[in-house]
Amino acid sequence: MSEGAQPRVRRRDLLTLIGTMAGSAVMYQAMASLGFAAESPYRPVRLEGDPGGASVLILGAGLAGLVAALELRRAGYRVEVLEYEDRVGGRCWTVRGGDHYTELGGFTQHCQFEKGLYFNPGPWRIPYHHHGVLDYCRRLGVALEPFVQVNYNAFLHARNAFDGKPQRFRHVLSDFHGHVAELLGKAIGQNRLDEIVSREDREILLEALRQWGALDRNFTYRPGGITSERRGYERDPGGGAGGVPEISQPIGLSDLLRSGLWRALATGQLYEYQTPLFQPVGGMDAIASALAREVGDVIRLSAKVTSIRQDAQRVTVRHEHSRSGGDPQTASADWCICTIPLSILSQMDINVGAPMANAIGAVPYDASIKVGLQFKRRFWEQDEAIYGGISYTDLPISLIGYPNTGYGDAGRGVLLGAYAFGPYAYEFTALPPDERVKRAVEWGAQVHPQYRDEFENGIAVGWHRVPGVNGCYGLWTEETRRLHYKNLCEIDGRIALAGEHASYLPAWQEGAVLSALDTVTRLHQRVLSSR
Repeated sequence: MSEGAQPRVRRRDLLTLIGTMAGSAVMYQAMASLGFAAESPYRPVRLEGDPGGASVLILGAGLAGLVAALELRRAGYRVEVLEYEDRVGGRCWTVRGGDHYTELGGFTQHCQFEKGLYFNPGPWRIPYHHHGVLDYCRRLGVALEPFVQVNYNAFLHARNAFDGKPQRFRHVLSDFHGHVAELLGKAIGQNRLDEIVSREDREILLEALRQWGALDRNFTYRPGGITSERRGYERDPGGGAGGVPEISQPIGLSDLLRSGLWRALATGQLYEYQTPLFQPVGGMDAIASALAREVGDVIRLSAKVTSIRQDAQRVTVRHEHSRSGGDPQTASADWCICTIPLSILSQMDINVGAPMANAIGAVPYDASIKVGLQFKRRFWEQDEAIYGGISYTDLPISLIGYPNTGYGDAGRGVLLGAYAFGPYAYEFTALPPDERVKRAVEWGAQVHPQYRDEFENGIAVGWHRVPGVNGCYGLWTEETRRLHYKNLCEIDGRIALAGEHASYLPAWQEGAVLSALDTVTRLHQRVLSSR
């Protein structure tokens, strides 16, 4: 290229840039291919036809098992449910003051939260398009309230950016949009996009960029009333003689890019996190409790399954008490729906064909940890005006989640002090629980210095150390789905599987619900055709 020639922007480069501005289309497509981003195709099931007194043994009283039990019982089946834990819900679990929990390795934690405060170690939000979970909440009377995913006044934090000082989400978002809009506006003004933007579209795009990026008449992103209306004022407009607002100073583009804080901006635009989201009032386990009220009399708790065997007529399951062991017992039925996580099922004696057996052993489970922290007061609201939502950091805690209820309470509060996956989760759980909580407080104090004076107690749950689960969720890849997903979902003789791992919504309760409904529908068809 000769000196002074203007570089041309290719269509692919423009689309990549616009995709980044709009919330990472590349990330969305990757998530969609792995089954993380798709609208739930939920439809209520109606199992019509007489099952003729057929019996079904359901293994696991998580959401998949409970939904299967509810629908099969309504259809006239004789149902029995075996659950490893001494409670229902599986990963749909809420911890409150007075609860205790013993993890693999023997550490026991006793929750000391004040009455009325709680912590969800597992699922903590429900997207608006997870129609199955929401419909069961409606039908069973589970009250819901908003879950705040994006709080513009929450923090973005990186250890090596801005001297470790957290930045408001609204500052980073507004400044990133503004600087990118100015760059694109300049490129258009210098005729660098003429090959991909028509003359008619040029003026429309310029106006769109001006409004989207809060640019001035010269298409410049600079300090002023327009930008302060987006990112907030240094001193907000007030009343009386001292009510004159003070405009705020945007972060420079180079500082913004080098900080890496822009990486968190797309989170709220990903399909699973778009508003509105919901949470059950009083804790996520309200969903499992509501289901258990319908089928609780057929659930046997503290039943550890040790083997699953089938023949041409029956399925027989051996089990023992989860804590005390004792003499093995057996349960049998005409059919079996197994919702036991593959991380556990792959270690069991189960006589299924090679295709299903290989599928069961092909799906690893991701590691994750959550830490709930109780503080003397809700300083995030009182000192920093953060009401709900999430702050993100590159510290090992990954994020801080603020309670979405009890706004303005004068007493204590519990927040999510860490939610980490993969290596950070393993690092955390290599420590005793008290040390995990201590580390979460030390790291969290880099975002909120008030931690040091206000912290009271906490509890840390690493899912790869939870007995009966041994992991957070089934970690599929495109290749393992291609090779094993269909085989995992097939009915093998008299045994069928269900759970979030048998869905294209892994890690979500909706995946468990949809999988259960699909399984009971196909099993019912099999029963009717076999009579």
